Amino acid sequence: MDLRADTREFLVSRRGRITPEQAGLPAYGGNRRVPGLRREEVAMLAGVSVDYYTRLERGNLAGASEEVLEALAEALRLDDAERTHLFDLARAAHRSGAARSRTRRTPAPVLRPVVQRILDSLEHTPAFVRNGRLDVLGANLLGRALYAPLYESPSRVPGRPLNVARFHFLDPEGAGAFWGDRADRMAHDAVAVLRAEAGRSSSDRHLMELVGELSTRSEDFRRMWASHDVRSHRSGTKVFHHPVVGLLELDYEALVLPADPGLQLNVYTAVPGSASADGVQLLASWAATTLAGRVSDAEQPAPPAR
Repeated sequence: MDLRADTREFLVSRRGRITPEQAGLPAYGGNRRVPGLRREEVAMLAGVSVDYYTRLERGNLAGASEEVLEALAEALRLDDAERTHLFDLARAAHRSGAARSRTRRTPAPVLRPVVQRILDSLEHTPAFVRNGRLDVLGANLLGRALYAPLYESPSRVPGRPLNVARFHFLDPEGAGAFWGDRADRMAHDAVAVLRAEAGRSSSDRHLMELVGELSTRSEDFRRMWASHDVRSHRSGTKVFHHPVVGLLELDYEALVLPADPGLQLNVYTAVPGSASADGVQLLASWAATTLAGRVSDAEQPAPPAR
């Protein structure tokens, strides 16, 4: 990851989407050379000098105070995920080379047996645990059944964890069938999650390898990655077109695991009495009678160490 280049492109893309009118500034003249705000306009809104903002936009966030970053986030109208990303980029810029080297040697997170037991105890709820790279490190039987098209996709690499981003971009036909008309939105969200993770873990070699592979093999991924959009999945609703039980509309909650930094437990539920609730019951029946015998520990291996 080129931290300076990513910082520069992120800030340029954010100011490029805001018009003077949106920022409450007078738009003098009708022949502006930039689509959004000028550097001097962002500097004025953030209360810093033009020279200082220019330095920041060139990718040099080292030394920027929390107050300056907050003012910049407000000037650029960053949402919560974008603000967090800006602070992550600043923290990465502050770290010394020695600290970055220590980060590279940190082992990748693995799923502790107690967490797998928690997953397995959720017998009536699809659930899985993923990391920031969108590797699925573990799932309960119902979660495995829900994500059956991903586990059976040709995009999956034997001996490695299932990766959601690989499914989106290396099996677009399968992803289109599974996500329906929301496939493009889901793919964009996946890239935005990876972009946010890159800000948090700029020295994650496995993440960079994944980004490099997807960039090489998917034009759609390259285009979405270049947008520098970021997102964090915390809650919402997803619609699945499951090949066995049909349409499922499920609410999800992402629960951070404090003892396992970087991991989150995703839990899906259906509205009681809805058609999707009936579909989840049918999915559980299918999983118990057809899928259980095919699921093995080999399907959910721990990721390699960094």
